Amino acid sequence: MGANPTQTLKALREAESYNGPSIIIAYSPCQEHGIRGGLINSQQREKDAVACGYVPLYRFDPRNEKPLTIDSKEPDWSKFNDYLMAEARYFNLPALKGKEAAAELFAKTLSDAQIRYNKLIAKKKLQDEQA
Repeated sequence: MGANPTQTLKALREAESYNGPSIIIAYSPCQEHGIRGGLINSQQREKDAVACGYVPLYRFDPRNEKPLTIDSKEPDWSKFNDYLMAEARYFNLPALKGKEAAAELFAKTLSDAQIRYNKLIAKKKLQDEQA
């Protein structure tokens, strides 16, 4: 919601209007994430999560000729680690696991996010070519 309130409303309306089961998967910061500055920053955290590629914004409505809609811009992957380091669950990891192990985990987290995003883009491209 913090990333794009209009997209949130579109997703909720589409899901509600669908005659059948619908699911909405939403990123929601919580107190346990240990957000610097507290939950008052949750809307900004949501926006930052989309901007860096941690969470893409997309919708899938099988009623449409092109059911997959990607609502977020291409991520700025250079912001990914800064995003992680604003939450205790990540910035405490080097002290818990060691700097090298934490660096490997951070790199894997980035790689996994890039793989997920690239798969989403590939599905969108394939859909657009078939339409």
